[in-house]
Amino acid sequence: MTGLYPPVEPYEHGMLDVGDGNRVYWETCGNPAGKPALVVHGGPGSGAGPFWRRLFDPSAYRIVLFDQRGCGRSTPDAADPQTSLATNTTPHLISDIEVLRRHLGIENWLVIGGSWGVTLALAYAEQHPGHVSELVLFSVTNTTRREVEWVTRDMGRIFPEQWARFRDAVPESERDGSLVEAYARMLADPDPAVRERAALEWCRWEDTHVSTHGGHRPDPRYEDPHFRMRFARLVTHYWRHAGFLQDGQLLRDAGKLIGIPGVMVHGRLDISGPPDIAWHLAQAWPDAELVLIGDEGHGLSGDATMQAVIAATDRFRPIRSRPC
Repeated sequence: MTGLYPPVEPYEHGMLDVGDGNRVYWETCGNPAGKPALVVHGGPGSGAGPFWRRLFDPSAYRIVLFDQRGCGRSTPDAADPQTSLATNTTPHLISDIEVLRRHLGIENWLVIGGSWGVTLALAYAEQHPGHVSELVLFSVTNTTRREVEWVTRDMGRIFPEQWARFRDAVPESERDGSLVEAYARMLADPDPAVRERAALEWCRWEDTHVSTHGGHRPDPRYEDPHFRMRFARLVTHYWRHAGFLQDGQLLRDAGKLIGIPGVMVHGRLDISGPPDIAWHLAQAWPDAELVLIGDEGHGLSGDATMQAVIAATDRFRPIRSRPC
């Protein structure tokens, strides 16, 4: 992809005790005196990889990355079936963000999120609008029950063969019910072979329903059984609880975002998170600009989406910043 800023390494990092036996990995990159910006990664369970650092001008921003509970370098690891997810919820993650903000001595920051990270970023901003200077969001999701049903069942109309395999991996008696609930049960099965098959089939379907745009390449992370288990456990955990949010909450409370400038970038071919989700949010949030990319799909799937996201972080960078 063109237009990315050069790779940068953290100048500071650590493990933050956020309670409940959880320690969250965090790092800061770029200009220590720059404008604070928080990265909220997707998944849930993807972790904040180094690619995120390159979406910002490192001379202008103090870029903060963190791995959400249970994933990346945070501990304990959700890939371990003994790791309880009882204290891994959206309210807990919002609290973790606030603990991190205070730990770093930041009053407010630009918040950027993609996919699940949009849901979490919106939930955080609606609860703490005074600490959010701007929002940059791509692949907009709200993690509603309708969205979960869309991805796990309705998308079978687009990929019938692949969806049949996804459905048939669960016990026959559960195939007409909630597939996310069925997979969550399988991922908690005492038999490791059942858990491993569930993680494999879940991630195969994840890689399928985002493949609507030209040039899609399979996500190499799904080749790692450890990553598959962590990712599948966390996604099914959050999806079966509709993001631990009241249904429709993020759209209903969008008025709390008034006064926060935002850019939402969404691919028209993103049918994992259909564009109407972003469109309805834009109608309720007058300070946001919606950028629809004609021939791209979910995530930073192509140059145009990535360039639109970087254009947004460039737009919001300070006019002047002290050198590193």
